[in-house]
Amino acid sequence: MSVDVERHGKTLLVTLNRPDALNALDLEHLDSLRGVLCELRDDPSLLTAVVTGSGRAFCVGTDLKDVPPPTASFAQGYFSPRKESIDAGVYVRALTISSLNLGKPLIAAVNGYAIGGGFELALAADLRVASETASFGMPEARWASVPGVGGVSYLLRSMPRAVAMKLILTGDRVEAADALRLGLVSDVHDGAVLVDRALELAARIEANGPLAIQGLKLVSDRTEEMSLSQSIELEQLLWGLLRDTDDRLEGRRAFVERREPQYEGR
Repeated sequence: MSVDVERHGKTLLVTLNRPDALNALDLEHLDSLRGVLCELRDDPSLLTAVVTGSGRAFCVGTDLKDVPPPTASFAQGYFSPRKESIDAGVYVRALTISSLNLGKPLIAAVNGYAIGGGFELALAADLRVASETASFGMPEARWASVPGVGGVSYLLRSMPRAVAMKLILTGDRVEAADALRLGLVSDVHDGAVLVDRALELAARIEANGPLAIQGLKLVSDRTEEMSLSQSIELEQLLWGLLRDTDDRLEGRRAFVERREPQYEGR
């Protein structure tokens, strides 16, 4: 398997490339994916990323056949540093995107099966677009387990509670058309153009003020943890933070002059 990376302007296209195993992730490639996302976070010239899979699957989660047995108690492994924790058997930490604090929009282009940890990977993205053949499922309960990287928490925030609980407790799947109807994805496209459409969406984001996009990402990530009044206050503070930036002034000039703005992220 490989985690392939292409650069498209300010967008990183990340492709999980192990089609013979439906893009199941072993520990080596979980670490590679994490490294790519850290590159997105730390590179100021990148603003967004699109994650997709090769073949007929987005990702079916961790490849349990390649996960070594635990070498320590859960408590010992859990409180160890991340690398030692994963090596000791707490492999779910290798796929926990929330701990990365990306600060930049992540788009999941779900081209087929998004199952288990693969569904959790898609749920951790800010935007999800799907092919007509996409299928989402969280089957952990069937195998006497629970999602380990935020699946329940994300899903309950992404669709009506009753529908989310049905998927969580039964392990049933939801297909692309129903995912669109329920708001789990924003768009459904023909599989042949899915990645192109995702990159077009990323380009529309890129065209906006980069500081504004990062501010919107910040408030979007924090709002569910706050009261309404606290969230509005954060919005006002971010508005004030951006008010006197060069980009905000450029945006106003471009509006008056009826031209496309030229933002520099300052």
